[in-house]
Amino acid sequence: MTHEAGWAHAPGALRGPAWLQAPADVNTLVPQLWSATAHKTESGDLVVGGLPIADLVAEHNTPAYVLDEDDFRGRARAFRDAFADYDVYYAGKAFLSVAVARWVAEEGLHLDVCSAGELTVALRAGVEPARIGYHGNNKTVAELRRAVSAGVGRIIVDSFQEVERLAMVAADTGLPARAMVRVTAGVEAHTHEYIATAHEDQKFGFSITSGDAFEAVRRLHEAPGVELLGLHSHIGSQIFDSAGFEVAARRVLGLHARVATELGAVMPEMDLGGGFGIAYTTQDDPREPAQLAAELTAIVDHECRALDVARPRLSIEPGRAIVGPAMCTVYTVGTVKQVTLDAGAVRTYVSVDGGMSDNIRTALYDADYSCTLAGRRSEATPVLARVVGKHCEAGDIVVRDEFLPGDIAPGDLLAVPGTGAYCRSMASNYNHALRPPVIAVKDGVARVIVRRETEDDLLATDLG
Repeated sequence: MTHEAGWAHAPGALRGPAWLQAPADVNTLVPQLWSATAHKTESGDLVVGGLPIADLVAEHNTPAYVLDEDDFRGRARAFRDAFADYDVYYAGKAFLSVAVARWVAEEGLHLDVCSAGELTVALRAGVEPARIGYHGNNKTVAELRRAVSAGVGRIIVDSFQEVERLAMVAADTGLPARAMVRVTAGVEAHTHEYIATAHEDQKFGFSITSGDAFEAVRRLHEAPGVELLGLHSHIGSQIFDSAGFEVAARRVLGLHARVATELGAVMPEMDLGGGFGIAYTTQDDPREPAQLAAELTAIVDHECRALDVARPRLSIEPGRAIVGPAMCTVYTVGTVKQVTLDAGAVRTYVSVDGGMSDNIRTALYDADYSCTLAGRRSEATPVLARVVGKHCEAGDIVVRDEFLPGDIAPGDLLAVPGTGAYCRSMASNYNHALRPPVIAVKDGVARVIVRRETEDDLLATDLG
């Protein structure tokens, strides 16, 4: 029952979600939420990449994103090896920097970009253009011209206007334009509305049901200078089961077969997208790459047999599943406030020196996170707390519900795992905050790969 004063005052509001249970030891890490090298010492210090977080903070301050290089590379290799018969594209929108683009290339993956800026980073890193895919629902003529001129391996076309633009660019430059058609399969993925991308009522792709997808394929097939590679489908993000992929594969392969029959075009490739989920909290149960590979391959093979078509060259686009668990964000506690609600209930608010400017996901689509005390051990009784930022928004929440030591105090370090995907990528200067650095750690050595912004950076574009 909703309380007349609002949901926060209703009975049981301070118990937290059903899946969140008070830990037997508040100092213990939940391994599946953290990068492979993360662990706690007996004194309670969090160590990542062989480096105590407290030592890193002493040199680099907070807030800071800490990226476990070995974990990132290990997850990239796991996808590469599990999907050995596929092309694995790292989805750069999750997080991209020159160093990360180089790691991706060194581990044998392809790279997916979706803006001119991301393409610039990829080229600066020396990624082979033929191994780059270019996404986006509103690519300009200039962007398409640059991509074709650079020799980008595939451009994922998203509108009829883009079909015309790409054909024009191919004709003008005399260079081959390799294209895939993004289709919407009409699948309702079990995820948040804002990260579900295969239902009909959204901005991405051509509808299979309406016939637009077939028409887009026809136009590209007939366009001189355009090489039609295949179809691209993406059903959403933070997906934990293969049911949605099964429905999408059936519909996309049906279109693939129709194109071969009616247009005589045997498209050599097909992209199944990404969106594979990770564990942000104990309620999440992600699949391992090998299990994903087995399930997706079985789905595609079954549908190809049913349609009597050869299996195209498949590709996938994991981003979150590689970088998400590899990064944590470290904050310093600034204030601790006990707020009394009805019937004597008390909520503990822990304010940190970051917030929605470095992690917008909680405010944007109700994402859940965990956190831990990172710089000391505590014997205090756990209390249910809410970790909030320092911005002028009531929705500036970093961790909605978590058990923290009852003696949490100003100056303590808090670390939030699973922040590699879309946190730094979507970071902002809200309230004129300075965006944190990204610090790669490996074998006890820290290396800044994206530096902290300065006030000079903030003012550089302000012309007065």
